[in-house]
Order: sequence, then structure tokens, then C-alpha cells
Amino acid sequence: MDRNRRNLLLTLGSVAAGATTLAAQPPSTNTHEPIFRVSRANSVPREAVNPLDRALEMAREGLVNIRENVTDYTTVIVKRERLNGTLTDPDFMFAKIRNRKVKSGQLHTPFGVYLMFLKPTSVKGREVVYVEGQNDGRLIAHEGGMRGRFLPTVPLDPNGALAMRGQRYPLTEIGIENLIVKLIERGETARQHPEITCEFRKNAKLKDRVCTVIQLNQPRRVSELEFSRAQIFIDDELNLPIRYVAYDWPTEPGGTGAIIEEYNYLDVKINPGLSDSEFDRENPAYNF
Repeated sequence: MDRNRRNLLLTLGSVAAGATTLAAQPPSTNTHEPIFRVSRANSVPREAVNPLDRALEMAREGLVNIRENVTDYTTVIVKRERLNGTLTDPDFMFAKIRNRKVKSGQLHTPFGVYLMFLKPTSVKGREVVYVEGQNDGRLIAHEGGMRGRFLPTVPLDPNGALAMRGQRYPLTEIGIENLIVKLIERGETARQHPEITCEFRKNAKLKDRVCTVIQLNQPRRVSELEFSRAQIFIDDELNLPIRYVAYDWPTEPGGTGAIIEEYNYLDVKINPGLSDSEFDRENPAYNF
């Protein structure tokens, strides 16, 4: 492999495109409302119902909602992740995402992703496209700015070392539907440990969106879950999660644990009707 191609692959190694979702400067959430617990029916005493059951019910309802009613969407993803003990600077990405659809047991619409990096300056202009079942299962990526003028577009294995460099998750796991699936998995794990508690806050804000916040608390390590505290912001209108943030255990009593990972989906526009060309590297509006 010549030097130029080797340098190119290393440069694009982080292109797993912010593989999952994101977070910028922690968005203002205004979650000062009193915490309350939710029961499934007014006739059932709230102390008799584990709030985590209601949280899981909401997550499953959200998964049904997105699978039945959401074909595609655009959003600005902002993410931060702690890697090797260091919290990364926030990545901002404009994303077009088409959800995977199966009909009668057959793949009808493949999962598709297009990403344009907005900032920081070091990655601005980077583009990534991935379509399930195309390009031998590889994502297609290239750099923006001056580097993009000299470095060619390259295919990368989403799970390979180069694409996963600087990422917690592969690009194939990006998107709100995949986030919901992970939240359900983590909620089911938490449900097996009575020490992990669940709380709700209503009327929280993420930018201009009114949300219900679900917070899981794990005061001490009783499960394989990595967090001491995790928050999920459910957009009340969309009935979809638009923010997830997880915190490590504090190093001092009464302190706040460091962020492990944070993902935000901002300015979500549901079902804009994205065409196949939106996920095609040959789209003349793109710079591949």
C-alpha cells in the first residue's frame, strides 16, 4: 500500500461517521420539575408498579411507532463519547436516514444513511454514505475541505479497525430506531436488578422540544450496565427518544459522574420522502 493511500485510510479511520448519535455542549434541559413515578392505571397504587415497567412500555410503543409510521427522516446529530478515558469534542452531523422495512418476511427497503459533518473544523465537509446490501457492505467516505481535494473517496468496512477508530459503535447502528432497540435491551437488563431505580420528569426541554425524561439510577455496580445514571429524553409530540446521555460513577461522594456517552437528535423532520438518490454517492449535490 503506497504512502498516500495509507495516510488517507488513517485520516478517514474515524469516518464511521459519528457512528451513532451525539451531543454537543450539553443541551439545556430545564429539568427542574418534580420527579414523579408513573403507574399503568389509576386504580393501581403507584408504589405497586415498578416505574421501569412503564419506561419499557414507552420504549416498546416508540419502537412500534417508528417501524410502522416512520419511513425516513432528517436530523442534526450531535455526539460525544468517552474513549480511552477521554471525552471527545462534540461532532455535529447533518443526517439523512431511511429506516429498514421488511414486508412478508422480505427486505423491502434497505437501511440507508447519509452524513455531512458540520463541525468541528477538522472534519467539516466530510461525507459518508451507507446502504444496507450495497457496495459489498461497505460505507463510502471522503474528506472535506482542502484534504478532500487531494484524497480519494474510499470504501471502509463499518466494523473494521479503520472505520471504528474513535468510535464506540459502527455506522450501521446509527439512528433513532437502533437507539430504541439498545434502550430496550438496557432497560430489560436493569429490570433484573431491583437496586436500579427509574424516575420520570415531565415538561423538560431540549431546544424547542417538550420532552419527558426517564432517568435510571444505579447507585453501585450491580449489573453489566456501565452507567451510574442514564437519561432518555422522549419527545412528547413525536413519541421518540431524541437524547440519551449516560454518566459514570462519581469519584467523590455527592459528586457528578463524568459523561460516558451522549447522543442528541436535533431538528428531526419525519417522513420528508427521501429518494434513492439521497443515498447514492453519484448524487450531484454531493462531493464524493
